[in-house]
Amino acid sequence: MTESMSSPSRTGAQAVERALTVLRALEDSEDPLGVTELARQTELTLSTAHRLAKTLTESGLLAQDPITERYQLGPTLVALGEKAAQRLGYDRVLPLLRELSAATGESINLGIRTGNDVHVALHVPSPQPLRFDQPAGTAVPLHVSAMGKCLLAHVGEIDDQVDGLGNLTRVTDRSITQRNKLKAELELVRQRGWALNDEERNPGVRAIAVPVLRDGTAVAAIAVQGPTIRLTEDRLDDIAAQLRSTAQTVAPGLGRKVIDQTVSESDPT
Repeated sequence: MTESMSSPSRTGAQAVERALTVLRALEDSEDPLGVTELARQTELTLSTAHRLAKTLTESGLLAQDPITERYQLGPTLVALGEKAAQRLGYDRVLPLLRELSAATGESINLGIRTGNDVHVALHVPSPQPLRFDQPAGTAVPLHVSAMGKCLLAHVGEIDDQVDGLGNLTRVTDRSITQRNKLKAELELVRQRGWALNDEERNPGVRAIAVPVLRDGTAVAAIAVQGPTIRLTEDRLDDIAAQLRSTAQTVAPGLGRKVIDQTVSESDPT
């Protein structure tokens, strides 16, 4: 017997999904949004968007300007974010990433797996005026990410991981879109211990990443990324060594919740 679309569990899940859609719309917007704009961007009805915005405001997840009546992310999210960062160990890891950025002169990311994407959890920008930034909160398809390749190569069987992915979308003419080729690439990543994204998502940008391992399983990944004119092939081995050293130091500092989430998301079933 299939579950009715109007069952309490489905209704509750739908309400949560819609609330998250509202929060993400405001996360992506640089400016506060009115309820009409929220409805348009979330594809919700005006009444539903208004009801959700009011409920989220009452809980502090959103804040409404009393004059313009426009909405933005609220103060409760600040407190939740600080607690999450502390419990996940991000506050202990961030100084190490800043040291790596200073040593390499490039931008640094720490990412975890969420579904078939890498979610950028921490970002340290390069001090260079010419740089490539991937802010915290960014989601990147696994197959066009150096961090994603690490997360695929060091969790379970490579064939199962690749077969469990959706479409391997071509982002640039260097993106890997053939499953057999991706599997071969991941075997190489597993053998040498680091992954390369060679202009596979952004032309002119190269990234090197290593896994953060716990009991041989990748629970996160760290990447150095920057323009190809600076991240030249003769630097790759040296940067990979610096990344490995940082990853070994970072591993004990990551909270158990990061590990549990990553292992759960990596299960192709």
